[in-house]
Amino acid sequence: MAADDRRTRILDAAEELFAEDGFDATPTARVADAAKVPKGLVFYYFPRKIDLLLTLLQERLPVPTTEVVTGVVRRGDPAGSLVALHRRIGLDNHDSLVLRTIIFRESGTHPQVRDHLRRLRHSLVELTESALDQAVEWTLANTLRRQAAETFVSVMLDHANARRAGGVPPDVQGAAAVVALALKAPKLA
Repeated sequence: MAADDRRTRILDAAEELFAEDGFDATPTARVADAAKVPKGLVFYYFPRKIDLLLTLLQERLPVPTTEVVTGVVRRGDPAGSLVALHRRIGLDNHDSLVLRTIIFRESGTHPQVRDHLRRLRHSLVELTESALDQAVEWTLANTLRRQAAETFVSVMLDHANARRAGGVPPDVQGAAAVVALALKAPKLA
C-alpha cells in the first residue's frame, strides 16, 4: 500500500469521525482503527492531533488564490462574471458536507479553524473585488466594490452551506444580477 493511500485513509477517517463525534471527543486511536493503520502512523503524518484537523481544512477546503479569477471575467458583464467566479471557486461543489459540519462545530472552540475560515472569507472577498474591477467598464468606489463583494461572498457561502442545513440554496444568478444592478445604480443622497 502506498504512503499516499494511507495518509488519505487517515484523513478520510478523521473527517468522518470528527463530524460524527467532534474533534475533541475523537481519540487518534479511533482514527487509526477506522483508517486500518497503526496509531504511530497517524502521528508520523500528523505529529499533533490538531494537525489532522488543519490538514483537512487546508487540503479539502483550501483558500483560493488569484489564479481563480483568470479566464472567468467578461468585461461589461459583472453579473455573468460573478456567476462564473462562483462556479470556478466551486464551494458548492465541495462534496464534503461532513467537512462543513466539522467547520461549524469546531470554529467555536478551535481558533485555528476560525482563522482558516477568516482567511477563506477574506480571500473570497478580495477575489470577488478583483473580478468586479475587471468586469465593470467604469471605476468603482472602494466602499461600493467592497460592499458588493461582501454581499456576493455571503451568498456564495450560504449557497455552499444550504444543503448542510437542509434548506433551499439562494439564487446565485439572481444575487449576481442584483449586485451588478447596484453597481450601476445612481448614488442615493
